[in-house]
Amino acid sequence: MADYLVIVESPAKAKTIEKYLGKKYKVKASMGHIRDLPKSQMGVDTENNFEPRYITIRGKGPILKELKQAAKKVKKVYLAADPDREGEAIAWHLANSLGLDQTDDLRVVFNEITKDAVKESFKHPRKIDMDLVDAQQARRILDRLVGYNISPILWKKVKKGLSAGRVQSVALKLVIDRENEIKAFIPEEYWTIDGNFKKGKKEFQANFYGMNGKKKKLSNVDDVKEVMSTIKGKQFEVIDVVKKERLRNPAAPFTTSSLQQEAARKLNFRTRKTMMLAQQLYEGIALGRQGTVGLITYMRTDSTRISDTATQEAATFINENYGKEFARANKRNDKKAKGAQDAHEAIRPTSAMRSPQEVKEYLGRDQLRLYRLIWERFIASQMAPAVLDTMRVDLDNNGVMFRANGSKIKFAGFMKVYVESNDDNKEEKENILPDLKKGDKVESQSLEQRQHFTQPPPRFTEARLVKTLEEIGIGRPSTYSPTLDTIQRRNYVSLDNKRFVPTELGEIVHELIRDYFPEILDVQFTANMEAELDEVEHGDMQWVKVIDQFYQGFEKNVERADKEMEKIEIKDEPAGIDCDLCGAPMVFKMGKYGKFLACSRFPDCRNTKPIVKEIGVTCPKCNEGQVIERKSKKKRIFYGCDRYPACDYVSWDKPIARPCPKCNEKALVEKKLKKGVQIQCTHCDYKEEPQQ
Repeated sequence: MADYLVIVESPAKAKTIEKYLGKKYKVKASMGHIRDLPKSQMGVDTENNFEPRYITIRGKGPILKELKQAAKKVKKVYLAADPDREGEAIAWHLANSLGLDQTDDLRVVFNEITKDAVKESFKHPRKIDMDLVDAQQARRILDRLVGYNISPILWKKVKKGLSAGRVQSVALKLVIDRENEIKAFIPEEYWTIDGNFKKGKKEFQANFYGMNGKKKKLSNVDDVKEVMSTIKGKQFEVIDVVKKERLRNPAAPFTTSSLQQEAARKLNFRTRKTMMLAQQLYEGIALGRQGTVGLITYMRTDSTRISDTATQEAATFINENYGKEFARANKRNDKKAKGAQDAHEAIRPTSAMRSPQEVKEYLGRDQLRLYRLIWERFIASQMAPAVLDTMRVDLDNNGVMFRANGSKIKFAGFMKVYVESNDDNKEEKENILPDLKKGDKVESQSLEQRQHFTQPPPRFTEARLVKTLEEIGIGRPSTYSPTLDTIQRRNYVSLDNKRFVPTELGEIVHELIRDYFPEILDVQFTANMEAELDEVEHGDMQWVKVIDQFYQGFEKNVERADKEMEKIEIKDEPAGIDCDLCGAPMVFKMGKYGKFLACSRFPDCRNTKPIVKEIGVTCPKCNEGQVIERKSKKKRIFYGCDRYPACDYVSWDKPIARPCPKCNEKALVEKKLKKGVQIQCTHCDYKEEPQQ
């Protein structure tokens, strides 16, 4: 019979840890929280220092009973929930529910689920950290006060099923503010002149820079004509050559936020999927004879810190596999991000020696892709900087100046393993210029004039929204994924080409919160509150004080909103067509998944239809029907003829009404590329420059 009971959060983790600890230990799972505030009521006594009333979560009774019985049979119980605020709170709730002595050293934490790390952690148990618990309680109670006070008002004044929260409301505000920026944006015209030059047999590219030694902006076609008329002949003189050696340092290991962003850019993963896969890699994967092993460290972190042991192991791996010159000469000293808790290490592989190739056969496709991303990022972070030779060449013809920039990799360093992507998905490529020196003569082969228009700021992707929330100090590693999930489930935003677009419902809710609860949408106010929660965690502030300061003003706003907020009726908008079942007018209704068409005689007539969105293009195949936007079973947008099945025209690319300027056929489409949207002709080779 076992002497010790260890309680963790998940069954997968329980199996792994039990194997590591041996026969004296019995490991069981609590399946997350065992107690919480009641769902049916506030559960917070605002008259008595915001005292929370916790109850056993519905459905957790049998699990708690089983844990109590197991606890009676052992000498000691250890609580090994996750190493963060939430995990500390779970441990505290378990200690209360099981009647454990909280002055005892019963809390065990580990950042990675490996045999050595788990065994070492059991040598150093500690008391439950009540500062961490209080920080979690404060966040939970704050969110309950906001949600359970504002949501009923929204139900009464707008419609049932709505909700409001501190972080989700700010996230929605960011999406709506960006949409308003896009609507208000006025494009500005500008031009470029791209030159193709030749020295001997070698060709290279250079772009117009300025005139008479000064940079010049080409605002319109007249500016371009002025430049072109000034150029005399095809010969240009090299007037300046600047050669430099540039060091490029590797990116730091992953935090939760940077992992979510990079997984979105490189792997096309949604935030929720990234965290689900990371959880699996952390809890452990069966590696044949090695047994179940946690492959990565804890995946909810805002730190880029790495342990000395991991640093040394990475250095050994790099020396053995790439050579001494690729190893980092000194330890990284990354600055701690503003507001970072730095509670535990960055996300890294539990062993640098366990390469993606070694574990490939034991992982699913997406598990492997994420593990490879984490492993490569970590190994690269411990490698030497890359060395690039850069070259800048200025060319002159009668005062007209063109500039060419070139670079080549002199020493790959970390780039041999991994290169961080960027929000624009623009790849850095080598551009090798011919050997040029001051006074050389080169000849222009062509000078291409191009018209452009400035683009509005892009809508938020999940990755960009997470990054922005982190930059302004809103939310913490554990909150990003559920926040984005909530605003989508509530139908406050929808996704268009993987970018957030506010819905009509989202804009209504945002306006009401803005008018009656301005502090909830105040970015600085919310960021300061996050900082105060961190102070509670560090023992520098009382949690009751944090909540009281917020609630004094908030309570008055709730009373005002309940009295003054007018009831908003989301009226059914006439669709302009009749029901094909009963002949009554059809209307647009707002549903769980957005707008749809329904019969105005509902519930007597239950006819409903999806909204058909015309794009103003005549079908290029039959020249009779209209091209409409459709959705596949996997919710991917495609385009087809509204005369289907009489006409079977379909296209993943959006057709454009105007004819191709090259072949004059109505064959232009918007092609979605990694670097933006490009207009192409499907009949000839005509292409326009991609735009974000």
